[in-house]
Order: sequence, then C-alpha cells, then structure tokens
Amino acid sequence: MSKRLQRGIAVAVIVVAAVGVGIAFAAKDFKPVERVIPTTKVERGPVEINVVTTGEFRAPKSAMLVAPQVNSTLQIVTLLPTGTRVKAGDIVVEFDPSEQEYAYEQAESQHRQAEQEIIKARAEQQVKAAEDKVALLKARFELRRAELEVQRNELVSEIDAQKNNLALEEARKRLQQIEDDVKSRAASGQAGIRVLEARKGASAIQMQVAKTNIENMTLRAPLDGIVSVKENRDSTGGFFTTGMVLPEYRAGDLTWPGRPLVEVFDVSQMEVQAKISESDRANVNPNQPVEVTVDAHPGITYSGKVKAVAGLASRNMWSASSQKRFDASFQLDRADEKLRPGVSATLLIHGLKLDNVLYLPPQCLFEKDGKQYVYKKVGSGFEPLEIQVKYRTADRVVVEGVQQGMEVALVNPSAKGPGGAKSVGSSGAAR
Repeated sequence: MSKRLQRGIAVAVIVVAAVGVGIAFAAKDFKPVERVIPTTKVERGPVEINVVTTGEFRAPKSAMLVAPQVNSTLQIVTLLPTGTRVKAGDIVVEFDPSEQEYAYEQAESQHRQAEQEIIKARAEQQVKAAEDKVALLKARFELRRAELEVQRNELVSEIDAQKNNLALEEARKRLQQIEDDVKSRAASGQAGIRVLEARKGASAIQMQVAKTNIENMTLRAPLDGIVSVKENRDSTGGFFTTGMVLPEYRAGDLTWPGRPLVEVFDVSQMEVQAKISESDRANVNPNQPVEVTVDAHPGITYSGKVKAVAGLASRNMWSASSQKRFDASFQLDRADEKLRPGVSATLLIHGLKLDNVLYLPPQCLFEKDGKQYVYKKVGSGFEPLEIQVKYRTADRVVVEGVQQGMEVALVNPSAKGPGGAKSVGSSGAAR
C-alpha cells in the first residue's frame, strides 16, 4: 500500500470521528420544543351588553319625480344636479314641450273649426226650417181648397166630382209627404249638429290633455329637501348587467314616460338603517340609547335611540353567508344639515348593564356537538369544561359554570383535525 493511500485513509477516519463526536454533543443538548398555550383568567365585574354595527343614513320621507305620461319620448332641457337643496315648488326638471305645444295648437284649430261648422249647420237648419214651414202652409192651403171643391160635387158633373176627389187625395198625400220630409230633415240636421258637437268636445279634451301635458313638462319639488338624480338606464339601450356603472340623467338625455328621474329627500329628520346579527338580536330593543358616529365627519357623535327592529330576519338571495340578519332603524335626537342619505355610520347600541358577573373573552369559547366549552388549566395540561353562555358582546362573554380566577385557554389545546372542538369566537346567539 502506497504512502499516499495510507495518508488518505487516515484523514477520512479522522473526519468521520469528528462528525460523530459533534453529533453526540448536539444530541446531548437537544430538547423538544414545547407548545405554548396562551391563557387568561375568568374575571368578575360589571358588563354592559353593547352592540356595535354599521349602517347608513336615509330620509324616512321622500318624493319621487317621474317622467310625465305622454305618448312620445321626452327630452330633458334642464335638470338640477345631485345634492342641490330645493324648496317645495322649486323647478327640478324641465322637458322640451314643443310636441305638446304642437298638439295643443292642432286641437285648438280643430276646436275652432268644429265651432264654425256648428254655427253654419245651425244656420242652414234654420233656413231649411223656414222653407219647410212655408211648404207646409202651402200644402195645407192646397188641401183645404181641395176639400172645399169636394163639397161642391153635388153641383157639378160626375166627371168634375171625380176630379175633385182625386185632387183631394193628392193634396192629402202631398201634405203627408212634406210633413215626413220636414221631420226627417230636422232629425238629420240635429244628428249632424250632435256629431259636430262631439267633435268639438273631443278637441276640447285634446286641448285639455295637451295643456296638462305642457304643465307636466315642468317637475317641481313637492317638499323641501335634497335632490338625488337617478341612474339613466336608457343610456345603455336597455342592456344592463350586475356591476355596470350607469351615468346619472342630465340635460339633453332622452327618456320614456314613467321613468323615475329624481328623488327629493327630506333631510330635516334623518334616521339610520342598519342590520343586526342574529347573535345580537336579543340585545336590541326599541327605545334603547344609541351613539352614532359618521365616517364622513370624524369626531362628531350623534345621540339617538332604537326606533324599530324587525321580528323576522331579512333574506338576501345573493349572499353566501348563512348568518341571519335583522333590519333595524335608529332615530337621531337632533337634525344636522351636514347629514346626507347614503352616508355610512357606525352605531354603538347601549344595552343592559350587568353587575358582579363572570366573563371571559370570546376567544375562550369553543363548540362541539352543539355544546359550548372552555379548556381550564389543570396542572400542566387542560381539560374541557362545559359552560352556559348568558350574554354575549363583541369583546366579552358572560358565562356560568366557571369560577373567578380560573385559568382557561385562549386557543384549542387539543384540536388537530375536523373532529376537535372549534372556536365560536364572537358569533352565536346569546343564551
């Protein structure tokens, strides 16, 4: 064996020995890292059952201005922008009245023509009546003369007597015919006048409709308040998808009759509309005091009270959450001109004030098989303890079944998979 080979083997043996010694020393000092479970203690003291939620301002009284009902499209000439303050009677929207003015002129022309035709028809009827009166007098005179001639039949020849009888019969028929013709012409003349009067009445109605439409071309504010212009859904040609941002109506836009254009909000008495979670519903009742802070005006707090709370949960088919929420409205104690409908707000609802009760942070509460537990510390480990939850707030849970000063875990010390207990945090109904 060469010296070089011997030297290499010796170096390898030394390296292996050194590595072995290092591993031995490292294994001697190595200790497993223990899992640290954060804990807290059960405390006793006063707890106020406050509820915090968010909502937005709304005006309980408002009026909608819609495009007038006419038989054509409408073009907006003037329109007050959103946020404009108005008084009752102020002009908010004006439409182009040219079509309605033309319709009024047409109806007025037809009305005047019908009046002239009625005057003419009545004059012609009067002339015809006079002519018929003369014809009747003449026919009656002829009949009377024929009757007198018949009375002389005994004094004339038989042939002349027959002529007199025929003349009498002819006079009677002529009188009857004239009387019938007079009645027929009178009835026909009256019917013609009634048709003209009906045409006149129809044109008068058309004039009134056109006049009303012209007046409706101007929309006025029915109450004092703030103007809010609606989205122009006609701007997309009837095509609309969720999430599409539409422009507001403005001067020059075309719209259809019956379209809602502007809403006027009475901001003299504003209220807040919010939703209460199922876990907080039992802690919110009418007339409870509330503090309202406005996101748009930081540093300002408004006092008020709970106005109403819905008895049934509202449904939102578009929400994937299974948590039930209840509609609630809140009334402010004083009005403020700075408040506007749609402005976000945060509400602190003051509830029951409890004294000398045991409470924990909501992170200590866990649920399994429909029951609620805490994990109390026993020696160096933890044991589950079933408890009863009496009240719940966002940061405290009032409980029974524990003792003051008991140390409990803030996390689940035993949960490894889906079979373990899960933390219910601040959710769940108050019991």
